[in-house]
Amino acid sequence: MIRKLVAASVLTLASGHLLAAECSVEVDSTDQMTFTTKAIEIDKSCKQFTVNLKHSGSLPKAVMGHNLVISKYDEMSQIATDGMSVGIDKDYLKDGDARVIAHTKVIGGGEKDSVTFDVSKLDPAEKYGFFCSFPGHIGMMKGTVTLK
Repeated sequence: MIRKLVAASVLTLASGHLLAAECSVEVDSTDQMTFTTKAIEIDKSCKQFTVNLKHSGSLPKAVMGHNLVISKYDEMSQIATDGMSVGIDKDYLKDGDARVIAHTKVIGGGEKDSVTFDVSKLDPAEKYGFFCSFPGHIGMMKGTVTLK
């Protein structure tokens, strides 16, 4: 009887752990202007979500810097265009741009950065995306963000 109770308890704990939402994602970027993913899925049960960005390349940020910006999908290109004029010191994003939901800083080869944001900022009826705002990178470095 005790063995059955212990086994049931272990299974209950294991299944609860397996069902827990993953409220973070690891994204790698490279010197070849790529992200390792084209889609980020966020579980609706997450209150906060963290994006951990890594740059596995070797080039410095002034040459091949990357960041990860989350916004509404149809606003990505305009945010990237508007940010070109402010430069790398401002992560190629205009100060206080309300269209930006979250972003990491621009990093170079061997560097990492993370950003955590409130999932309640996302509307399940809206289409979201992520991109790199370094000039010219959005063409190859973008993807979708889905609230599931």
